[in-house]
Amino acid sequence: MKIAVTSQNYRTVTGHAGKTRKFLVYEVGEDGAFREVQRLALPKEMSIHAHPVYETHPLDDVDVIITSGCGQGFINKMAARGVRVFLTGQEDPDAAVRELLAALNERTVH
Repeated sequence: MKIAVTSQNYRTVTGHAGKTRKFLVYEVGEDGAFREVQRLALPKEMSIHAHPVYETHPLDDVDVIITSGCGQGFINKMAARGVRVFLTGQEDPDAAVRELLAALNERTVH
C-alpha cells in the first residue's frame, strides 16, 4: 500500500490538502511495516485544486492521502481518482501513518 501525507514542511502533517504541493510518500509492507520512500514536491499548477480531474496526476499512484484538513471537494476529487482520504489530528507523519494502519485494521476507514 502507498500512502501520501500532506506536509508543506516535510516535518509535520499539514492541512489545506487541495492546495498542498508537498507530500511525504510511504510504502507499507505485507508485515505492516512502513517507510518513507519519496518526498514529492509539485509545481503550483499540480495542486489538486488547480489540476484538471481528467488528467493523470502523481498522486494517482497512492491508495490513501493523510491530511489534517480538507474540504469535501478534495475528498470527491480524490475518490474519482480511486484514492481514499484520511483526516488526522496527529502532527507527526509517522504517528499519522500508524493511526491510519490501526484504523484500517479495525475497518473504520472506508
